[in-house]
Amino acid sequence: MRRFCFPFFQLSLLLLISASSPLIFASELRIERLFGPEIATGPYKHPARIEELRNGDLYVVYYGGEGEYATATGVFGSRLKAGRHKWTTPQRIASDPFRSVGNGVIWQAPDGLVWLFYVVRYGATWSTSRVQAKVSRDNAETWSDAFPLVSEAGMMVCNKPIVLRNGDYLLPLYFEGGNNPEFTGADSSGLFLRYGAAEKMWQQTGRIRSATGNIQPVAVEVRDNFLVAYCRRGGNYEPTTNGWLVRAESRDGGWTWSEGVNSQFKNPNAAVDFIQLRSGNLLLVFNDSMNERTPLTVALSPDGDQTWPWRRNVAAGPYDYGYPLALQTRDGKIHLIFTSHERTVVNHAVLDEQWIQHGGPVKSWLPK
Repeated sequence: MRRFCFPFFQLSLLLLISASSPLIFASELRIERLFGPEIATGPYKHPARIEELRNGDLYVVYYGGEGEYATATGVFGSRLKAGRHKWTTPQRIASDPFRSVGNGVIWQAPDGLVWLFYVVRYGATWSTSRVQAKVSRDNAETWSDAFPLVSEAGMMVCNKPIVLRNGDYLLPLYFEGGNNPEFTGADSSGLFLRYGAAEKMWQQTGRIRSATGNIQPVAVEVRDNFLVAYCRRGGNYEPTTNGWLVRAESRDGGWTWSEGVNSQFKNPNAAVDFIQLRSGNLLLVFNDSMNERTPLTVALSPDGDQTWPWRRNVAAGPYDYGYPLALQTRDGKIHLIFTSHERTVVNHAVLDEQWIQHGGPVKSWLPK
């Protein structure tokens, strides 16, 4: 038998490589199918949102029913208890006996209060919608009665609030005009509700205006009072070579916003998410296409939205992967919730920054 002897420096180098390899190669992407058409809430499930509660549970909401414009819709919630591996059967947590409800957003504030924001549609199109809310003081076990948050017609909610550095909350809203299910009018605009923790009041900010309209903004406070927002473009769903995410800035803590302009990122008239990770890196989740909701892509910026050197596809193929929402849990993992298969399936992905930067194994139920 031949014996091999390693000089000390070679052995040290080997140990160093072995120790560092998990950071580069052990990261993985895992995607699980949470709910599909077989769930009794109806075949339609879109969009879905996720939150980590103070007790360690994960909680998902979506609005469901027979279809996007069906009347008998509701917002449904499901829980993954801390340490468990099975999600609870979705239960209806918001509805209206006379009107259709839409997008639901769940979020736990720093004071422990859990907010459920959702849309109620008063007419045939989303341009007739208003925003309502409920709150829970027991980690989403029980809910208050519904109360109006915004009564102006055409107002909707889609994304979670952020906490500003001064402690105020900023909830993304948008006004959708046009009264057309296949076209978002040029007057459509992103805006926010700002909640003063001392006053306990929500106040509307100025709007993000852009040439063809924009909706569903998401913002990050990059430094004190300086915010960047990315928004879904307006317009229609016809093939285009000029479909981009709309970008805007605020220099006064989100009260007023610059005109929205086309960014470097493609957008097929689809939702996007944008958050700051605990590392300081910015994470953007979007469909890297002008005309299709595939692929679903994650990108990282290490320098406050100046450059985006890392991009990687989470889901790609013949299906639609839409309405992503990103959450970084206390263990540092990044959770993505998104829908697919013509808005009938809710998916849950788990990854980390190393996977975005270096790649790694993919364990997914999604067909290739």
